[in-house]
Amino acid sequence: MDKPSKLVRGLSLFDATTIVVGSMIGSGIFITSAESSRLVGSPGWLLAAWALAGVLTITGALCCAELAAMWPRAGGQYVFLREAYGPSIGFLFGWGLFLIIQSGTIAAVAVAFANFTGALTHWFSAENYLIAPLTILKPFTIRGLNFNGYALSFSTQQLLAVAMILFLTFINTRGLQTGKLIQNAFTFTKIAALFGLILIGLIVGWNRGSAAYTSSWWAPWQNGWKPSATQVWFEPASHGLLALALVMLLGRAMVGPLFAQSAWNNVTFTAGEVRDPGRNLPRALLFGCGIVVTLYLLANLAYVVTLPLAQIQNAPQNRVATAAMQAAIGPSGTILMAIAIMIANFGCNNGLILAAARVYYAMARDGLFFKRVGTVNARHVPAVALITQGVWAAILVLPRTVTVNQQTGALTYGNVYTQLLEYVVSADLVFYALMVGAVIVMRRKAPQIERPYRTFGYPIVPLIYLVIAAVFIVDLAILAPATSGVGYLLVLTGVPIYYIWSRKKAQEEQN
Repeated sequence: MDKPSKLVRGLSLFDATTIVVGSMIGSGIFITSAESSRLVGSPGWLLAAWALAGVLTITGALCCAELAAMWPRAGGQYVFLREAYGPSIGFLFGWGLFLIIQSGTIAAVAVAFANFTGALTHWFSAENYLIAPLTILKPFTIRGLNFNGYALSFSTQQLLAVAMILFLTFINTRGLQTGKLIQNAFTFTKIAALFGLILIGLIVGWNRGSAAYTSSWWAPWQNGWKPSATQVWFEPASHGLLALALVMLLGRAMVGPLFAQSAWNNVTFTAGEVRDPGRNLPRALLFGCGIVVTLYLLANLAYVVTLPLAQIQNAPQNRVATAAMQAAIGPSGTILMAIAIMIANFGCNNGLILAAARVYYAMARDGLFFKRVGTVNARHVPAVALITQGVWAAILVLPRTVTVNQQTGALTYGNVYTQLLEYVVSADLVFYALMVGAVIVMRRKAPQIERPYRTFGYPIVPLIYLVIAAVFIVDLAILAPATSGVGYLLVLTGVPIYYIWSRKKAQEEQN
């Protein structure tokens, strides 16, 4: 049984929809297309990566809407997994959310905010170190497989990212109305900025020197694309092996789009504060996800009709959006887009910080997290949960991967943003898949429960999600074991923690 919540239902359908949209639109759409286009090597497959991620988002939201209407409680997805599979799986989700999924996303968006600030002043740079990288684990090889090392650093870019996280955490401890006001205002602004990018790209930027006209859409090898054995674990010499490599790298190219389209489930974390949740939560999920997926596909179309493929792939600091605006309207476009993206990232992180603390609050009230995290302050918000999350997310900004050049022995320090994405997406998608599977489980386990909304297209829709997700999870485990593996290991550290906390809870109940 859930303890009665002390949270106040102060969120309308509009507020809930802005949490969905605001949590989704952040850094990803403005940055990740550079890496995705490098991986697949053509405009057609770039759009395909975003479209497949969109299919996962829409089918996942359709399934999540049924569960959200059934259990409109603080904690959202944590509650769904607990009810469907038992408290241990619910706890592992919450633990993974805290250790890497949500806090890692908050860290990545903060790094992206600092990245685009660097377009305005070069002082904020990933290479402008206040504390130079300190290697804590050197790269190593096991049976011919190379693994990254890890280092800690503190650049001016990382400094700004940490400051952003801590500032927004403080703001959200001041009350739900303050966080809601920021969320609504910044969501409107970032949608306007994304619309501006799309319209300028499709109307002003459209030109015959762009990737849409000068590159092969579906044969990336004609564009000079050639994957290496280090990318796909084999040497793609023939056309058949090239096609196999393309399919595998298409999966990895979905990392950025999936990250950009993630966090739509955040609105379920605030379910205990949504008015008329059985009606408003499904609507917010479907409206919000539909809007964002459509905007993202149009934004990528704007990129490929404005920029040559090489400029998409090699945009400075991966800032594709600012490169597109500069090509369309000149240097002023770079500044305008950088400011707009900073606003988008600020609003996105506000939504992420606001929502996830409610999960740790729900876990603590179940006796499966630190007790003080399950309390609210005088403004009826879980302040301790917010502060705990904020401090850990700030710490996640500091590590970076280390690779070694086999010929020269020189060390190269990884891109903090890209590595955070691979940590997050691999673990996150496993729990998304479990949530979608929970719709099928609960239809069989408890058909009598009232369902104000039932998943459209059941059971085809959840099966589509589960098949695509399973293929992606396996693909990423093969192509990025060092980063995706760390994500899984961090989640699995929750197994012994769960048994410690559950035993403590059982002893308290006996006493």
